[in-house]
Order: sequence, then structure tokens, then C-alpha cells
Amino acid sequence: MIISIYDCCSNFAENKDSAKKIRNELLIPTYNNTNENIIIDFNEVDSSTQSFIHALISDLFQKHGENVLTRIEFKNCNEAIKSLITTVINYSME
Repeated sequence: MIISIYDCCSNFAENKDSAKKIRNELLIPTYNNTNENIIIDFNEVDSSTQSFIHALISDLFQKHGENVLTRIEFKNCNEAIKSLITTVINYSME
């Protein structure tokens, strides 16, 4: 499964409600109910807020830890978004 962040949020991913919708309707059901790998694609997304990333992925990392990274891949992230993802993952697994 490929989840395009641009398709739901345009080039600035900031809306926590959109992140929660992606998490609850796509990310968690796919992760829990299939063996399918998930690509979260940030193509054409220029920036994001930490709260968006947190709402999107923290729940999975809190419940499943580092194992999430065996099934989820983050693609087309610029350096700022990579940094936010890393921060949220590290925080979520504390």
C-alpha cells in the first residue's frame, strides 16, 4: 500500500485530523490486518509539523516498537521531514 501525504494534505502536512484519519482508516488497519508493506510517501510535501507526524505514526510505534520499520517505509522525505519522523519515532518508543 502506498499512502500519499500530498494527496490528503497538499505540500504542507499540518492538519492533525487528516493525520488521524490516515492512521485510523489506512495505516493501522493495513498494518494489523494484512502482511502488506506500507509506503508513506511525502513526494511534493515541502514541510510538516511534528504534531502531524506524531498523530500519524506514534500510536503504531508505541504499540509495536521498532518492528514497525520492517513493514513501513518513509519515501521522498526532505531532511526536515526525516528529522521530524526520527524525533517522533524516538519519542514514541521511550
